[in-house]
Amino acid sequence: MGRMTETVKVLLIINVIFFIGTLAIGDQAYQYFSLWFFKNENFGVWQIITHMFMHGGFMHILFNMYALWAFGSPIEQMLGKNKFIFFYFSAGIGAALIHSLVNYYHYQAGYSALIDAGMSSEGIQTFLKTGQYSTQILNSVSQDMLRELYISFNTPAVGASGAIYGILVAFGMLFPNVELFLIFVPVPIKAKFFIPALIGLDLFSGVTGYSIFGGGIAHFAHIGGALFGFIMMWYWKKNQFDKNRWDR
Repeated sequence: MGRMTETVKVLLIINVIFFIGTLAIGDQAYQYFSLWFFKNENFGVWQIITHMFMHGGFMHILFNMYALWAFGSPIEQMLGKNKFIFFYFSAGIGAALIHSLVNYYHYQAGYSALIDAGMSSEGIQTFLKTGQYSTQILNSVSQDMLRELYISFNTPAVGASGAIYGILVAFGMLFPNVELFLIFVPVPIKAKFFIPALIGLDLFSGVTGYSIFGGGIAHFAHIGGALFGFIMMWYWKKNQFDKNRWDR
């Protein structure tokens, strides 16, 4: 966790530029660059990439950029610039894919339940746009399912966290015995224990809906980034990536 590497520096600068730009432009920037559900009228293919440079607030970007510097720099030193760039964006795209698939599951489950309950397609579209529904529908469809349907359709995802989780997994695989400190746990924890525990918390929160870190977190995007990061590192380690660097 020493000096900042070249690609990490560029990524950090781009993230900061996007963040300042969104503060200046406002909601229109979030509408255009955040990752929306693919059936939402605000969705654009470019958002699969651009959402990785959007952040919801100062603390959000601060934590992500700190992690990018602290964990991304040693990973770039190991992989080389070109391979690191491929890894970073692949983990971020993987995060978007898993997040979107989970949203699609919630969307389909809620949509089908409303159809079975007798609501018309037009009525469902009205609900998705306004959030309003007849309380009688609660006799057939749970309020939690309605909430999941509405949130999945209308809540965009932002942040570099998916790519960051891929980097965390890579760090844990390459430096398993490096000791890390949690802000709320004043004892060092080895990376090989800390990072799986962090991913486990995201999986628990994604499945149960309960999060010790608060609401508004795309837990399955984190898991997606971690999963794609693991697959890439497992493959590269198996094929001796350190003897086949792309930058040579």
